[in-house]
This record gives sequence, structure tokens and C-alpha cells, in this order.
Amino acid sequence: MAIDTAYFHQVCIDILLGSLALLTFIIIERLVYYGLLNWRASRLAAVVHRSGVSADDPSFKGRDLLTRSVAEYVAALNEPAIKRERLEDLSSALFIKVNGRVGARLWILDTVVTAAPLLGLLGTILGIMETFNALSSGGISDPAAVSRGIAAALLATAIGIGTALYGLLGHNLLHRIADFLTEEFKGIVLASHGVFNALPRQAAEIAPASASSSEPAAAAAE
Repeated sequence: MAIDTAYFHQVCIDILLGSLALLTFIIIERLVYYGLLNWRASRLAAVVHRSGVSADDPSFKGRDLLTRSVAEYVAALNEPAIKRERLEDLSSALFIKVNGRVGARLWILDTVVTAAPLLGLLGTILGIMETFNALSSGGISDPAAVSRGIAAALLATAIGIGTALYGLLGHNLLHRIADFLTEEFKGIVLASHGVFNALPRQAAEIAPASASSSEPAAAAAE
């Protein structure tokens, strides 16, 4: 059975061009999404460093991933008699959820980076096969035409390598930003826990100080 190598050569090039468009869409979409999350993370960090942490704070009413996750953790902090093991399990679960959502679709970039050079090489092999088939059948008598056919075949490899390089740069950039955002979320959770735990200690420190200052006053009154 004869294989239409010219057709499949063009199919490989079309897939690579479609992969370029897909990479561009994902990179732009992730950059916009990460920008919004970074803005929300900075707002949440400012909130949790205040003197009190309450689930009723208007800053926890957002619908984005970080806000909902931090609000869930703060609500658990405000539960009476909450156990430390429960908080640790909740923080781990929230971190896994945030990490998975933030890193979503990055696997597509990783797949394209791996597959693009192989697909380009396949397209080049098919293009060279088409040129040699035409040459063996006597369809090409001009040596320059052979060179042009091989050059057209090598175009698939060039596009494949370019696609892989573009995807690799985009993947590394997005992966670095995703790691930064997950670390920011972890820091916000730890900060909210620290602020919440500091409140009873502050109240306990104020109470003895007030009692000690009232003792001299009572003695003077006697």
C-alpha cells in the first residue's frame, strides 16, 4: 500500500503550527490568570497581617482560588476548640488544591515540548521520502529541484525545534510563577495561623499588666 508522504508531511507541519497557536494561547491565558492571583495574594497578605483575622472580613468574600482557600482556612481557625491536627490536614488539602489549580494546563506545554521535535523529524523524513520517490520515478531531472525538495522537508524539523524551544521557555516561566504563587499561599496560611494564635497571648499579657497596675491604686486608696 502506497503512502501519500507529501500529504502526511503537510499534516505534520499543520499540527506543529497548531501547536504554536495552542502554546501562545495557554501562555497568555496563564500569565493573565497568574497576574490576577498575584494581585489577590498581595491583598490577602495585607489582611492577614492585621491585628485580627476574621472570616467575616470583606476581603475574604472574593471568588478567586486564593481568596476562597484562605477564607476556608480562616473560618476553620475561628471554629471553637479546633484541633491542631485538623488545621494541619486542612492546610495540606488546601495547598494541594491550590497547587493543582495553579499548575493546570502546564502539562500541555510539557507534552508539546517533548513531541514537537519528534513530529518535526517525522515530517522531515516523510518529505525526504517524497523527494526520493519522485527522483526514482524520473519525475525530477533538475538537481536544484531535489535541493528544494529536501529544503522543504527540513522545514518540518525547523518548525518542530522552534516550537519546542518556544514551549520550553514558556513552560519554565509559567512554572516559576506558579511555584511563587503556591509559596505565597503557603506564607499567607502560616501568617494567618500565627496572627490568630498571637491574639490570646496578647490578651493574656494585657490582663496581668492591668491587674498589677490596679494593685498600687488599691493600696493607695486604703
